Amino acid sequence: MHFDHAGIATDDADALIDLYGDLFSMPAVHEEEFGDLRVVFLDCSDGYFELLEPIEEGTVSRYLEKNGPGIHHLALATDDIDAALENARDHGVTLIDEEPRPGAWGHDVAFLHPKSTGGILIEFVQH
Repeated sequence: MHFDHAGIATDDADALIDLYGDLFSMPAVHEEEFGDLRVVFLDCSDGYFELLEPIEEGTVSRYLEKNGPGIHHLALATDDIDAALENARDHGVTLIDEEPRPGAWGHDVAFLHPKSTGGILIEFVQH
């Protein structure tokens, strides 16, 4: 596994696209509407910043109401998401997703519950 991206919850993706583009030279390389979100990936060479902007009520809008903007999750890339989930189960980690599901950019994803991972929402992503 290796680091893939940091998911950042925001009410204004355009402002962060401009800020991170100017400040860190991170270009936007992919954008889509995915479910209740506008998702924008910024390339930071060794991974991505994934901007999560709600376009309707959902989990990220509720996260923003409760916590405000900031890091929502960290994602690890794997070549075998099923094996990664099985390994997490074997280590007693509570899974949010028992099976992989479709994610942004056409990737399969699955989330681990933050109560089992030191308070961090972890996403597995298989390209």
